[in-house]
Order: sequence, then structure tokens, then C-alpha cells
Amino acid sequence: MTVGEKSSYRPNKTILLIGETGAGKSSLINALVNYTMGVKWEDEVWFNIVEETWRYQTESQTSDVIMYEIFGFEDKTLPYSLTIINIPGYGDTRGTEHDDIISQRLLDLFRSEDGVREISAVGLVMKATDCRLSDQLLYILDSVMSLFGKDMEKNILALMTHSNGRTPKNSLQVLEDANIKCAKNEKNHPVHFLFDNQQHEDRTEESEYLKHSWELTQKNINQLSDFMRNCSSKNLKNTVEVLNERIGLKACIKNLQERIKYIQLKQTEIRQMQEALKKQTNYRNKTESEKILSLLENLEKEMKQLTAENSQFLDESYQHVVRLEQIALKADSASTIVHLDFLIEKMKEKGDTDKVQKLEEMRRRVDEKNRAAYWYKHVLYKYKYCTVQAQTS
Repeated sequence: MTVGEKSSYRPNKTILLIGETGAGKSSLINALVNYTMGVKWEDEVWFNIVEETWRYQTESQTSDVIMYEIFGFEDKTLPYSLTIINIPGYGDTRGTEHDDIISQRLLDLFRSEDGVREISAVGLVMKATDCRLSDQLLYILDSVMSLFGKDMEKNILALMTHSNGRTPKNSLQVLEDANIKCAKNEKNHPVHFLFDNQQHEDRTEESEYLKHSWELTQKNINQLSDFMRNCSSKNLKNTVEVLNERIGLKACIKNLQERIKYIQLKQTEIRQMQEALKKQTNYRNKTESEKILSLLENLEKEMKQLTAENSQFLDESYQHVVRLEQIALKADSASTIVHLDFLIEKMKEKGDTDKVQKLEEMRRRVDEKNRAAYWYKHVLYKYKYCTVQAQTS
């Protein structure tokens, strides 16, 4: 969605927002757009750019990454035009397949000719009232860090919604407990900004309270604007490489698993051929035996080819994991952990002790918090999916 006419001569800042469904992301986007367009309290007007109903967030949300561009207000409210990227529904009941689609959509956006080349800030949208680290929230935070290159760390910040203006100590502790890599302030706490979510409320009652809420949000948008103006926007080259490596790893693992199943089928077929050949030898049917021998020979050739391809995909998978460790902001995320045990098992079968040792070292670095994110991804997701299916049947 674009407001105004784009100018290549004006500076632009881009902020990417990610958070749980219901965290207040839609309200925050509306606040940012209204602020950029110069809407003030006295105007008694509010533009709902993004639908905010619970139904929309849980049922109608698409898998597309949504981009909002606001041009033509430079030097009136902000010294630059603003682009907001909204990542919808990470970690919701649609499951890991949905998260994979979003990763692909981001990759498409970042590498397309008319796409996004750099990002000024990544906003982790959380409720200021969040006081514990749920598995779902941990999974989302874990996923965010897994998407970006190491150079993005100082551009990641917390955007706290549903705030009353007080320092959200519990929510900040949640981020620290999750060991989130993000921009830090002079006290070594995560850089954060506070927002209320009531700008759209009817002012016929509690007008003074609503004005206070409005002023809180405006003050923090000002501070966020200053942060983005003063920070160095990051080129997305490293992040594109991270996304490519993650997609490549998933593809290699899938190909590897498919070939393992196919090899097992061929092994069964070979055993059946050998049994058939043994029977033919007992009955001394030379013609039939020669036919089975020829088929057996072809099967064994195919097995050698499949085994070679198997080894190739295994090595490629390993290289993707190693490269992610070098460039990703979070290499040992849930999306990587899920593949480690499988790769270790197959590397042991291959007898590559050096690579087994490397993979086992990576697995040992995975702490209990990562394990919680992993279990959310693979256990709770399946449970929620089955529950939703049962309710709609």
C-alpha cells in the first residue's frame, strides 16, 4: 500500500515489524502511518490503514509480507519517507509451513529489482504486559533472529504496546532471558519504545486519559524516529544469504529424506530379486535366471547412483549448517536444531567422524530455551493444527 508519490531523491527509512498475533502490530502500524501523515490530537481524525479486528488477525490474514509506503510528508513530520514491512502471523496456528512461506516471501522482496535493499530497524512487537517467556513467544523471537545476518544486531529493538508509560521491567526481562541479540542502551538493556493502542477510541468519554495515551505514543514515535535517523541502515546482502542458506538446507534435507526412502524400497526390491534368483537356480531355469540377473544388475547400478546422490545431499546439508553458523545472527535456532540429530545419524552411517564431531558440538550449545522453541515448533504446532481441524470438521 502506497500513500503519496515516491521520490528517488528523498531519503527513506524502512522498519520491519514482527510479533505474535494480538500483540498490537496493526494498531502500531496505524499509529506510525498517522504520525507520518501529520495527524494531531486536535484534528480529531484517525485513519485505520490496517484492519484491527481479532477475526482479521486470526482467520483472514494472508501469507504475504505486506509493505506500507508513506511519501510526500518529508520534513513535515519526519526528515525521511517511511516504509513499514509487516510480517503476518509468525508462530500462529497455521504451522511451520506458513513460516517457511513467509521466509520465501521475504527473500523474494529483498532480492527483487523493485524490492527492499536495506533496513533501518527490525521491531519486535510485544505487549508491555508480557511477564513470562511462553514457548510461543520464544519461538517467534528465535525465528526473528534466525532470519537475519549478524550485522543486523544493533538495528533490532523492542516496541512495547499496551503500555501505561512505565518501564516494562518484566517484558525487558523476557528479552534478556531469551538472550535476544538486539540494540542495547547505555545501561546494557534492550533498546525499547512504548506505545498505547487507544488512538482510535471514541473521545466522548475519558478524553483526558485518551489524550495522555496519545501523547505517550507520539513521544515514543518521535524517539523511534530519532533512532532510525541516527542509526546506519543495513544492506540486506547478508540477510539474503542467510535466507538462501536456510531454504537450501531445508531443500537438501527433504531430498535426502526422499532418497533414503527410495533406497529402502530398492533394497527391498533387490532382496526380492535375490530370493527369486535362488528359486530359479534350484529349478535350473536358465532363461529366467538370466533375466533376473540382468534386472538385479540394473538395480545395483541404480543403488550406487542413489548412494552417491545421498552422499552429495548430506555434504551439501552440512555445508549449509556450517555457513549459517558463520553468517546468521542465530545459527542454532529451532529451524536448524530440527535437522541436527538427523544429520548426525547419517554422518555416523557415512563414517565421517570430523563432521559428526562438529555437528555434535553445535548440538551441545543448544540450551533449554532453544529446546523449548523447538518443541513448540514440532509438538504444539501439531496439536494446535489438529485442534483447529477438529473444530472445523
